[in-house]
Amino acid sequence: MRRALLVALVLLGLPAALLLAGLALAGRVGPLAGLLVLLTVVAPAGLLLHRHFLRIERIEGALAQALASGTHAAERDSILTVEIESDSPLSGIVEAAKSLTRLQATLNETLSARVEAVGTVIENIPDPMLLLDGDAVVAGANRAARELLGGNSVGRGIAVTLRHPDVLKAVDKVLAGGEGYAVEMTMLVPVERSFAVRVEPLPSAGPDGSRALIMLHELTAMKRSEQMRADFVANASHELRTPLSTLVGFIETLRGPAKDDPEAQERFLEIMHEQSLRMARLVNDLLSLSRIELNEHTPPRHRADLRRILESAKATLDMQAGTREMHIELSLTADLPQVVGEEDELSQVVQNLIDNAIKYGRAGTAITIAAQRAEVLPAAFQKAPHGAVMLSVRDQGEGIAREHIPRLTERFYRVDKARSRDLGGTGLGLAIVKHIVSRHRGVLSIDSAVGKGSQFTVYLPAANPAPPAESSPGIQSEISAQSA
Repeated sequence: MRRALLVALVLLGLPAALLLAGLALAGRVGPLAGLLVLLTVVAPAGLLLHRHFLRIERIEGALAQALASGTHAAERDSILTVEIESDSPLSGIVEAAKSLTRLQATLNETLSARVEAVGTVIENIPDPMLLLDGDAVVAGANRAARELLGGNSVGRGIAVTLRHPDVLKAVDKVLAGGEGYAVEMTMLVPVERSFAVRVEPLPSAGPDGSRALIMLHELTAMKRSEQMRADFVANASHELRTPLSTLVGFIETLRGPAKDDPEAQERFLEIMHEQSLRMARLVNDLLSLSRIELNEHTPPRHRADLRRILESAKATLDMQAGTREMHIELSLTADLPQVVGEEDELSQVVQNLIDNAIKYGRAGTAITIAAQRAEVLPAAFQKAPHGAVMLSVRDQGEGIAREHIPRLTERFYRVDKARSRDLGGTGLGLAIVKHIVSRHRGVLSIDSAVGKGSQFTVYLPAANPAPPAESSPGIQSEISAQSA
């Protein structure tokens, strides 16, 4: 109100006062008469103008409030409700202000919807994407990038987030004004993964200061597929040579010297049947290992119930253990949590470990299977947000010499080749276990003593006891915040 009164007096009173002062100096108007004229003419006119300036001030305040508010158009109109007579020249200003605020509200809502749509698309792109500012600091990351590099990658230097010299050189060149660059990068932990990395400059700096975009496209599946084909041919040709040679030799014998010898035919056919089954097991294990290696870089996202898996495996293998007068003892804690994993693959891990314990344990002994929440974790186990579960399978066999333990998970590695073949082993069981555990971001530990037996322990990340919460805000939320 004081502002409106001051403006009215200045606009009307000051020029009139200056005019009367000039007339008084010229001797045409006396000082007292001039003062009376100023009071009788200027004061009422000033009060009249004050009223209009006061309304303009109210309109200005209401308009500022409407523009600053995040309300809908109808609520903005109510904010702009100012008591103005319909025949007042200011009524048109109020209506124009309402129209402008409605137009701005519509434009803001349209812009927000578009920004949100773009943010949603970027957030859900399966390839990791990073925004960098002029200092090579990560300004934004989509969900795939946060899952790959960690949720705390935003705000950290790219040299800390991606420690690869070729990527850092490409970033330096792009930020220095160069064109886009493409390089290849390999990450070795937690499993080996290969990426095609593209660094592109942005046409103009973003609101967050972003100057460059990094896109990572995974090549792991393609490279592993190529390597698997080569490994499969090499392994299959090597391991299948012996049983195939045996089959060819017996077939030639059956067609020649043993052609009319029923007893020899029966004995040879039995050996041929065993060799055929061995080749079938070998091919199945190779295919299973190839499938597991192909997906090893992709961690599972489901929940698996270890209690159900272990009880099912025990029921399945009890009869096999009984043929050697062995019994399976199951020890599970009451608070055993679920784990992050695929039940089919974890069932394969458990069955392979129990099957090995039955084959290599002493007849008439017990196989002990235990599962509980892990209190002490091996150094190789990556930090899990909800802790870990420890699963162990112990036998009472002959044990394994210490020098053999580091190589037990290699393909076709056997401590006693003759015994392994006699027992029907393919040399791939522990390799399959190792790669499944690696895919589940777990750790396999082997402890054995000659003459006392062996214990195979698997550490797996525990699942979240509560339903998973929404992912942390990424590029989508940052864009929305900037638009607001």
